[in-house]
Amino acid sequence: MDESRKAEIHGTAPRFAGFFRVDEIDVSHRRRDGALSRQKRLVFERGDSAGILLLDRANKSVVLVNQFRAPALIGRRRDQPSATDGWVSETIAGMVDANEAPAEAAVREAREETGYRVAAPQLIATFFSSPGGSSERIFLYFAEVDAADRLADGGGDEDEDVSVIHMTTAELMERLADRSIDDPKLIIGAYWLKDYLQTQASNENAGE
Repeated sequence: MDESRKAEIHGTAPRFAGFFRVDEIDVSHRRRDGALSRQKRLVFERGDSAGILLLDRANKSVVLVNQFRAPALIGRRRDQPSATDGWVSETIAGMVDANEAPAEAAVREAREETGYRVAAPQLIATFFSSPGGSSERIFLYFAEVDAADRLADGGGDEDEDVSVIHMTTAELMERLADRSIDDPKLIIGAYWLKDYLQTQASNENAGE
């Protein structure tokens, strides 16, 4: 970044505080033409989240979760006002707690939502979920598991209604190709997994 175009926050005022928070930010930055732009922006402050894509290589499947998302229902009703489908199939994910590393959150969420024990998660990517309005960053990880790692049924905590899905990697790639995945974490993870599996297959063939 050009050092002359640094942004500066002059003040933050809370506008809503509940499970999430909305802050009004007084911020300035140098425009491309050199002029100084100063404005107030509302920022949806959620904190950071961690997600993880689990691969069961023995069964050639990924471990996903399906749950009701009210915003998904609202979004789908923009195209179809009578829509009743608010469920989304997605990667395991949850908010990073205070004093918790993102990788630790990913491991914890995997255990809570699916019952799988995860060791040494590998970082796929870190990205903003919706940088035009939210400060949330998502840390997306990958790990391989097998049947012995399934220590519980999962399902999330008492406030969640999470179903565990085992989707074959073939079906995942088909859904990626026909653009029927609507979870961005899963889209990013699926593209990464596609390259990962191709590399693994090439290495195995080279070793024969």
